[in-house]
Amino acid sequence: MNDGSSVKRAPRSAELRVGGLARLSTCDWPGELVATVFCQGCPWSCGYCHNPDLIPPDAERRIGWPDVLSFLDSRRGLLDGVVFSGGEPTLQAALPEAMRAVRALGFRVGLHTAGPYPARLAEVLTLVDWIGFDVKAAFDDYERITSVAGSGAKARAGLVQVLASGVACDIRTTVHDVLLDRAALARLASDLAALGVRDHRLQPFREVGRAMAAEP
Repeated sequence: MNDGSSVKRAPRSAELRVGGLARLSTCDWPGELVATVFCQGCPWSCGYCHNPDLIPPDAERRIGWPDVLSFLDSRRGLLDGVVFSGGEPTLQAALPEAMRAVRALGFRVGLHTAGPYPARLAEVLTLVDWIGFDVKAAFDDYERITSVAGSGAKARAGLVQVLASGVACDIRTTVHDVLLDRAALARLASDLAALGVRDHRLQPFREVGRAMAAEP
């Protein structure tokens, strides 16, 4: 343990934009004790999003990335890993360097993503130990959920990359009864089966969002 002086500082222009920090989580990476970094910004506007304040990419930063690193440095040996969540972490070009900094502190790295940036996702697959991949719906139904044309094709490409990488993953879908009826879920199951997905988890929509700490 040290006073944090050894923590690598990224140039401010390349710092991760952080909208929130959970100092301790037992649910963001099943079976692991982690800190969860909520990255600011998402290209999609899903109606059931439980972190809508993280959607705007240019929102005021709640926490500086150097402060997050200092906090993590103080938790070495106490936490198993760090999860990058959001928002959508792969929106940010600074994500790979942020992951490298976390790994340099001795933590395993988890990622929550919906795959809207397949090329950027490919850049970090060698840096992560686990991925929670959010599949919104059957790929042809995505625009109805995300309000963004072409989002289904990008999500499919991202999921294909994750499956090919061999990285451990949890493939899950949030079920909102208004948006995903039985027919929609059947189309989703068919799409996933075609990709060879065997384990797929359904999770119910929650009215109450996850509370996030504003300071480390």
